Amino acid sequence: MTPTREINDLLEIMRRLRDPNNGCPWDLEQNYDTIKPHTIEEAYEVADAIERKDFDDLKSELGDLLFQPIYYAQMANEEDRFDFGDVVFGISEKLIRRHPHVFGEMAIEGANDVNANWETIKAAERAAKSASDCDLQPPSALDDVPRTLPALTRANKLSKRAARVGFDWPTALKALEKVREETEEVATEIAASGPKAKLEEEIGDLLFALANVARKCDIEPEEALNKANAKFIRRFHYVENRCREDNVALVDAGLERLDHYWNEIRSADK
Repeated sequence: MTPTREINDLLEIMRRLRDPNNGCPWDLEQNYDTIKPHTIEEAYEVADAIERKDFDDLKSELGDLLFQPIYYAQMANEEDRFDFGDVVFGISEKLIRRHPHVFGEMAIEGANDVNANWETIKAAERAAKSASDCDLQPPSALDDVPRTLPALTRANKLSKRAARVGFDWPTALKALEKVREETEEVATEIAASGPKAKLEEEIGDLLFALANVARKCDIEPEEALNKANAKFIRRFHYVENRCREDNVALVDAGLERLDHYWNEIRSADK
């Protein structure tokens, strides 16, 4: 085969890779669970290319990400569950249904109205799914928030869902008061030297409270932490370079000297 721009040719490449007689031994051994980590990794690599504004790399990483649903669809097709066409139809139907202001007659003004209508439609979809699944429990406002999301992102989404039904702090400052309360509870547990599980619980409460403050300030907590990580790396590299300039081994420098270097870069940043 030769590379083309046609999606059907990509589907054929996938079919050939999974051919029981002449396919790739590695691809034949894979299943949904073994491919799942690769899907998550590819999504992060797309995000990394965007962060670096490397659009040549982005093109390549998008191809890797595109290949993931094709892989799942091939395995599902082999089991007579669904095929790639069903995936395309499903997302097409969903986008048309969730955008009545574009593909229907509904009149909407501005992004806020779009978001509000989107959530109304999604809530109706959750209710319909619950009814079709014959659930004994009524649908929850927290349904369909994926468990596999990064914890801060999931905390943000859970609190957003709760806020939509009125369970929310009135202001960001009120949410910050909860952070102070949770900080004191963490301090109490550290001082008590009690069970680790209890300290873990209190630290979890503190992180959730911080995610709430970020949401009230219209800040994505995962993105904020990513930027803090990048800042820490940059500043720590400075500390390492200063040690080299002073001919001091990092492990022998001592906290006082390291903190001095750290304050240098902090001051320069400000």
